[in-house]
Amino acid sequence: MTRLHGTALRVTVFVGENDTYRHRPLFSEIVHRAHRAGLAGASVFRGIEGFGASSLVHTTRLLSMSEDLPVAVVVVDSEERVRAFLPELDELVTEGLVILDECEVIRYVGRGGEQRGEEEKA
Repeated sequence: MTRLHGTALRVTVFVGENDTYRHRPLFSEIVHRAHRAGLAGASVFRGIEGFGASSLVHTTRLLSMSEDLPVAVVVVDSEERVRAFLPELDELVTEGLVILDECEVIRYVGRGGEQRGEEEKA
C-alpha cells in the first residue's frame, strides 16, 4: 500500500448515537468495517446538538433529548478505496446521511513518526 498523500476522498456518515446494527452501535460497526477493509483511517465525532430528516432537534441541553445525539463517522482514503467501501455503507445505514467530498491530505503520520504504508528506508 502506498502512503496517503495528495488528493483523497472523505466520506462522512451522520447517524444517531443510539442507532445500531445487529445489537452493536452503528458508528462502531462502520469503524470496524472500515478497518477490516484496510482504509487509511476512521474517526467518530459526537455532536452536542443537531437534527436530520426527522426535524427533531437532539441536544445535550434538554434532558429528554440527550439520549440520541448526532454522531459523525469520518473516513478518508483514496477515491478508489472509499468508493469500493460504499456498498458496506448501503447495507449499514438505513437512516442517516452519507456525504462524499474531495480533500487533500497534507500529512498522514502514525505514532513514532512513521508514514502509514511506507516501507522503512535503509
